[in-house]
Amino acid sequence: MKTRHLSIIARKEFRGLFNERTILLAVLLQLFIALFSSFLMVGLTSMYDPSSLSKYSRFKYNVAYAGNDSAIYGYLQNSADFRVFKMDLSTGVAALEQRKISAVIWVPDTGPDSPDPVKVTMYTLQNDLQGAIVDVKLKDIFLKYERDLRQIRSDRITEQPIPLQIPKASGGGDFYEFVYGLLIPLLVFMPAIIASALVIDLITEEYQHETLETLISTPVTFTEMVWGKILACEMLVPVQAAAWILLLVINGIAIQNPVLILVQVSVTSFILVLLGALVALHYRERTAAQFIFSTALVVVMLFALALPDNPLNLLTRLAVGTAGIEQWIMLAITGLIILILGALTHWYAEKTGRANLSG
Repeated sequence: MKTRHLSIIARKEFRGLFNERTILLAVLLQLFIALFSSFLMVGLTSMYDPSSLSKYSRFKYNVAYAGNDSAIYGYLQNSADFRVFKMDLSTGVAALEQRKISAVIWVPDTGPDSPDPVKVTMYTLQNDLQGAIVDVKLKDIFLKYERDLRQIRSDRITEQPIPLQIPKASGGGDFYEFVYGLLIPLLVFMPAIIASALVIDLITEEYQHETLETLISTPVTFTEMVWGKILACEMLVPVQAAAWILLLVINGIAIQNPVLILVQVSVTSFILVLLGALVALHYRERTAAQFIFSTALVVVMLFALALPDNPLNLLTRLAVGTAGIEQWIMLAITGLIILILGALTHWYAEKTGRANLSG
């Protein structure tokens, strides 16, 4: 193969990418996610765990208090999160249905020193984001009241429980999960999937548009044509991934080892691009090739995700700076797979090229 011919094909495909609306829309979607990653992180966190938004809320919620007097009423009055109003239970529930208040708390006439349990009933709006936030804030109020009851009823304890020294959990778990466990791998690895789907379109369109005979009549061989398209798609991956990493850093997200991340993504994407090229060479029809490749991709990704040191896990560990020697082992294994797939692709392209010439 001649390098000059490969560069000609690659430049031709780069110019044609601007006419691929699907690819451009996918790139723009990733650009939007990367530009507004901080905003989307809050949104995704609220979908995963709505109660996590309670730490950001500074709004005072109206709460109805019904039933008998208790320490809960005093805690609500002293809370900076609530405005409490005494009213009948039926009136409070009606106001809750009209969204004039955020919750209704009903306390029974069971005294703190009573032998019976105190069953406090709370009414909130179902499947409501505000209701989830109010639930979390009211939980602190109820825990205070529970401690009061335990202290008043401490004489009933016949056995002394063993105290557990559990360290206090630090915040930021949801941020870590979404940014480093989902957002970064999704953005950085998505160009690899796009490139593998793109190479199928680039190869099959030569058959569908009946331009293969014209291309083979030039000094460029069929094998050089295939490798030129593969290299064009592969070169897009580190460029896109580098842009997303830069945008994430601008958003204030700290990313360790950006160079190693680009290397890992580029090497892993080469496997997907080669697989896409093999499928396209075999089926030669875009719809069938894309369907077979998408199905195979799901199976491959499920198998890869079952491994402890899968590419997505390595991307996360590289981003937080905790990857060890296993990343180099995976790079070596991935490189070996690329050599095997590359040899198979080259052999299949030459075989297909000879069949085209003879046909």
